[in-house]
Amino acid sequence: MGLKEEFEEYAEKAKTLPENTTNESKLILYGLYKQANIGPVNTSRPGMFNPRDRAKWDAWKAVEGKSKDEAMSDYITKVKQLLEEAGLSA
Repeated sequence: MGLKEEFEEYAEKAKTLPENTTNESKLILYGLYKQANIGPVNTSRPGMFNPRDRAKWDAWKAVEGKSKDEAMSDYITKVKQLLEEAGLSA
């Protein structure tokens, strides 16, 4: 299985993470997902009256230097870690 296929598999598994997954973890996954699929941030930062989108933008910006393959690999690792912490099989 190639990296892209494994990444897509774990993107589906990420949808099964428990509701009590921290926002911090969700933001890390969001940033890595965007970096893996789109690459560097390509939009301007949302204003302070939109804190949810601003946090997501910041999470994406935080991983901007990673290659798409690196972001996919880190995403897979993070999903595996979160599934194990939740007692679910990776």
